[in-house]
Amino acid sequence: MATKPAKPANRGRPATGKLAAARVSVSLPPDIARTLQDIAKQKKVSVAWVMRDAAERYIAEQWPLFGKGQGG
Repeated sequence: MATKPAKPANRGRPATGKLAAARVSVSLPPDIARTLQDIAKQKKVSVAWVMRDAAERYIAEQWPLFGKGQGG
């Protein structure tokens, strides 16, 4: 019987020295989800990237003293 090759020990992205990202799940109305998909396709990025970008911009606008160095 053939054996399967061992899986690599280091899977995913390489360590950057930063804290691990928090995973967040949200439910969106269909029209907003479609718009996010359209933006992501136009920019050739993932929907997750668009969401992170939007969240960073929102925080910068609402709490300018929070700063990028403290939260991201």
